[in-house]
Amino acid sequence: MASPPPPLLLTLVWAAALLWCGGCDARFVVEKNSLRVTAPEALKGAYECAIGNFGVPQYGGTMVGVVAYPKANRKACKGFDDFDVSFKARPGALPTFLLVDRGDCYFTKKAWNAQNAGAAAILVADDRDEPLITMDTPEESGRVEYLENITIPSALISKSFGDRLKKTIDNGEMVNVNLDWRESLPHPDERVEYEFWTNSNDECGPKCDSQIDFVKSFKGAAQILEKKGYTQFTPHYITWYCPEAYTLSKQCKSQCINHGRYCAPDPEQDFSKGYDGKDVVVQNLRQVCVYKVAKESKKPWLWWDYVTDFAVRCPMKEMKYTKECADAVITSLGLDHKAIDKCIGDPDADEENPVLKAEQDAQIGKGSRGDVTILPTLVINNRQYRGKLDKGAVLKALCAGFRETTEPAVCLSEDIQTNECLENNGGCWQDKAANITACKDTFRGKVCECPVVKGVKFVGDGYTHCEASGAGRCEINNGGCWKETMNGRTYSACTADGCKCPDGFKGDGIHKCEDIDECKERTACQCKECNCKNTWGSYECGCSGGLLYMKEHDTCISKSAAAQVGWNFLWVVFFGLAAVGIAAYAVYKYRIRRYMDSEIRAIMAQYMPLENQGEIPSNSHHIEM
Repeated sequence: MASPPPPLLLTLVWAAALLWCGGCDARFVVEKNSLRVTAPEALKGAYECAIGNFGVPQYGGTMVGVVAYPKANRKACKGFDDFDVSFKARPGALPTFLLVDRGDCYFTKKAWNAQNAGAAAILVADDRDEPLITMDTPEESGRVEYLENITIPSALISKSFGDRLKKTIDNGEMVNVNLDWRESLPHPDERVEYEFWTNSNDECGPKCDSQIDFVKSFKGAAQILEKKGYTQFTPHYITWYCPEAYTLSKQCKSQCINHGRYCAPDPEQDFSKGYDGKDVVVQNLRQVCVYKVAKESKKPWLWWDYVTDFAVRCPMKEMKYTKECADAVITSLGLDHKAIDKCIGDPDADEENPVLKAEQDAQIGKGSRGDVTILPTLVINNRQYRGKLDKGAVLKALCAGFRETTEPAVCLSEDIQTNECLENNGGCWQDKAANITACKDTFRGKVCECPVVKGVKFVGDGYTHCEASGAGRCEINNGGCWKETMNGRTYSACTADGCKCPDGFKGDGIHKCEDIDECKERTACQCKECNCKNTWGSYECGCSGGLLYMKEHDTCISKSAAAQVGWNFLWVVFFGLAAVGIAAYAVYKYRIRRYMDSEIRAIMAQYMPLENQGEIPSNSHHIEM
């Protein structure tokens, strides 16, 4: 009989299980989406369901369909072709959401069979009364090729709800359902924060391969989003510690650094050959430090370049998983490898490494995010992503994390979402003449919001009415007001305060302004000698008998009288100015003469008493001797 494995090996195996699967005592948060039944009446309402960790959840969106429960193969562990059954929707019909029972095979196998049968989504009914769990991809099935090809969303529903659905369908009633992922991810503002928990080990099978494939495919989009400030990305790495009693053992020394404080599983699961777990820990640490140094130089996106280049240039299989190869990649990216070495510290020191200690602390869940126990794990806005690690699926999830109308252009491309403004303008207001619309395409759908055009803000409800406002409103389609040109003259009803017909016109100022006939309505040119002629927007008034029309008084006077009046007025002005000048000169002479008289009197008073002046007192002082 074989001897039992040593206690340390059991501990490390348990730790590896914690690292690679979700079955643990850690605080694991089940990510959910909403399922709303719209018919029949007895089932109407909203129900919770758990998002599967495979397939492609429609983050930020919704799906409407009809639930089908098969008469045979109800656990969907076999292909439905064997039963000559198809769930592919006919043209014009709602998509089919296939309801199946839990048990007998992996969740992923059920989803794959449902997808091949034409189902648009799969609902798995739990077979026991328990809180909802996350349907994960088992490690044993990771080698099956179909896993990467599952594209339909999946959800686990409770046993009680599943029983009600089955009973209703068996009774011949149609069940209409709306799957809603719009609130599955928080979307508070115009920037998305996300974390990617990964591993530098490239010898751990399909999961390691999927990680590096994802990094390579997503690198371009990630770097664009980061460079333009739309996202804040942080990479993370999981480690665990070796029990203190075994820190000096051969196994612990081969898998851990810093005297057992930070460990990783052996890449080949064979302690006697290849690279050791401690090599993986050091490389993980180096990748964290590459990110930190790159971030300090305002180029955090260089992490993506380093990880992809290192995977290509320094694979374990070619025995290039070394510091020398890593330094070459670091140098090629223009990063300071000395600063990175300083960040790494001494792996042999019997002390904590602050960088790895921070990584261990970050692994513990906070707020709405549970502990990170599965690799790889993507966390978006502090909520763990569930689904396929695929460029398109992950980009959709990131786009769902932006507040509506703040998404970057990449989130509005045809590959990511459908532009709802292209059909009937999304039901929003528009001005076809000025090519202005209130419909704004968003990742989640569309919003009807009055726009700002060339600095001019439109106001209104966005659905039936939008009107330009402010001083520049007339520059945009004349502010929506009436405007017309005739005989080389242009009139507009647009003002800073709204639409108002100009003088000489009447109407609503928006659709119509009609010329006012001043002659016919007797509002001008009404004197006895006046001859009135209406013009567009104004009038002309002449006088008979050679008279001159005075518009201010609406009267006619003779031209000679007008001239005489003009000359008389000029003479009056001339004599008036002359009189004012003479009076001013007389006052001036008078004031000058009075001033001179007072000066002369003052001088004479110093030498002789005047007849009308009393005796001048002496200013001398009497001095007693």
